[in-house]
Amino acid sequence: MSTDSLFESFAEVRSAASVLSVSTDDERKKALRLIAEALTSGKNEIFAQNAVDMENAKAAGIPDAILHRLLFSEDKLRSVTKGLLELADQKDPIGKVREKRELDPGFILEKRTFPIGVIGMIFEARPDALVQIAGLALRSGNGIILKGGREAAKSNRMLVKVIKEATKDLSFGSDWILGIESHEDVDCLLKAEGYVDLLIPRGSNAFVRHVMDNTRIPVIGHADGLCATYVDKSADLDKAVKVCLDAKVQYPAACNATETFLVNQDIVSEFLPKLAKVFSDNGIKVHADKKAIVFMPEAVPATDRDFDTEYLALECAVKVVSSVREAVEHIQKHGSHHTDAILTNCRENADYFVAKVDSADVFVNCSTRFADGFRFGLGAEVGIATSKLHARGPVGLDGLMTTKWILCGDGQTVAEYSGPDGKSFHHKELI
Repeated sequence: MSTDSLFESFAEVRSAASVLSVSTDDERKKALRLIAEALTSGKNEIFAQNAVDMENAKAAGIPDAILHRLLFSEDKLRSVTKGLLELADQKDPIGKVREKRELDPGFILEKRTFPIGVIGMIFEARPDALVQIAGLALRSGNGIILKGGREAAKSNRMLVKVIKEATKDLSFGSDWILGIESHEDVDCLLKAEGYVDLLIPRGSNAFVRHVMDNTRIPVIGHADGLCATYVDKSADLDKAVKVCLDAKVQYPAACNATETFLVNQDIVSEFLPKLAKVFSDNGIKVHADKKAIVFMPEAVPATDRDFDTEYLALECAVKVVSSVREAVEHIQKHGSHHTDAILTNCRENADYFVAKVDSADVFVNCSTRFADGFRFGLGAEVGIATSKLHARGPVGLDGLMTTKWILCGDGQTVAEYSGPDGKSFHHKELI
């Protein structure tokens, strides 16, 4: 696609988004249900295109972690259609009153939510992510421009086709969603200030930084998922083994899988042999430091690099620490501010960990794999944001909204409230 025609397509998305932003709640709910039905009825075509992507990826030597993300299976189809239907059941995110106060009798100020506009999403080889993102954009009244990984090109192209077909007869039509495919298209997207209001890149640290360095469009997202789980000396060790196993094996290719396990020195002789056994039984390769490897004979010696590695596979690092304070220091030095967990029965240590760990998600006595918009009850997510502005953690509907201050009066002027004889505001909070 030429640059001119691509920008014309961006303009069409913006135009459709302006209609979508004022569509009714019922119409957007109907659209989500239509998409869910269309995905189910068109699954054979989708699976066929995904099979071609899988064959090509295997032939190209794509790592197993990427292949797991690339596969669009019956289970993933059920998951995304369920997510769409749950989004349809969510309350309308448009027009929520976040703040309301009466400046004077009959002089009302409100802060309300509105769609951001057009969002550009660049994500990894996950066809199911495309459906989640499209659903969130639609429910929140935003246009969406999607660039998936090249490994999933055929799958993504078919999914966009099915989604567009499902909404073509609604008031906002099908131009609210656009799929782009090439690196040149991405370069145009980064220059699309005025057409695109927000970029959300999901990929390697280097790629996210490339996006940030080459656009004037606001960017939110995260680069790495270097998640850690700290097992405190007061933890219930049987529960800790179960949680640690889930955090590593439930979906090792996910950004919220634990990559580093920190274990208090007082429990290593009892806990690490148990952990070593379940990890061995599940085919997990362990990189253990000098103190941990004594109790994990099948492990390999850890290097400094291992504690800065996002494995995205059945592989992890284990380190022995002296206290919750040392665990926090390790996380602050090596973590990526994504998701970190403490397993403990000591409230003081839990509170310290929650207060001191500077991550978007901080968990107590549960698996890091819970860091997900669907599991948070957000319906789905466009990604995990690790920045501290606008949105943080799983970005669901609320993260795709902006706000406006609405002030409704009856002829009031600033002059009336100025000078020594001016009226005084009474500022009554209504919400």
